Amino acid sequence: MAKEFDRARVTVVDHPLVKHKLSILRDERTGTKQFRDLVRELARLECYEATRDLPVEPVRITTPLCEMDAERIAGRKLAVIPILRAGLGMVDGVLDLIPAARVGHLGMYRDEVTHEPHEYYAKLPEDIGRRVCLVVDPMLATGGSAAAALQYLRGQGARDIRFLCIVAAPEGLDVVLRADPDVRIFACSVDERLNDDAYIVPGLGDAGDRIFGTR
Repeated sequence: MAKEFDRARVTVVDHPLVKHKLSILRDERTGTKQFRDLVRELARLECYEATRDLPVEPVRITTPLCEMDAERIAGRKLAVIPILRAGLGMVDGVLDLIPAARVGHLGMYRDEVTHEPHEYYAKLPEDIGRRVCLVVDPMLATGGSAAAALQYLRGQGARDIRFLCIVAAPEGLDVVLRADPDVRIFACSVDERLNDDAYIVPGLGDAGDRIFGTR
């Protein structure tokens, strides 16, 4: 399948450092600790791009030499919301850059037979509607779980939602972009396709299992 998608709403973070780290992440020989570290590092690099347009406001500060006009992020700032469980692997990468961000949790699982998403847990900041929401999940495969998660967040009042994944399939991008006309997606790679078992090809395997060392 050709990599056709709305480039106005999908940003592929193709920095050389991202490409280098992603190549190691994909390798089946990469162990759990290194895999986990790389997911965190890639999330950090993606977060940098996803927050490039945050509003800022003027502030007067004093340096060791003089007073000056500077800028700081305005408003209620951000919330990072991992889709459990694999999304947990990306949270610390975001918090490395934005330690004051609030953290919500949204549990979604995919039925292994039907591939349909099911919600089983949700805990969000009370002021979610006034924060930029960075929803994180390493894999965007069928798009079902992501679309369901975004629908839930909209229902809770979230307005500015940015979805961060490491690897996306064209099919998943299409589903999410159709389901939510306002979401913006950031990915390190848009891969070729889904296989018959709804896994991304070439992908990197089951991200949750590789992050947590389970099978």
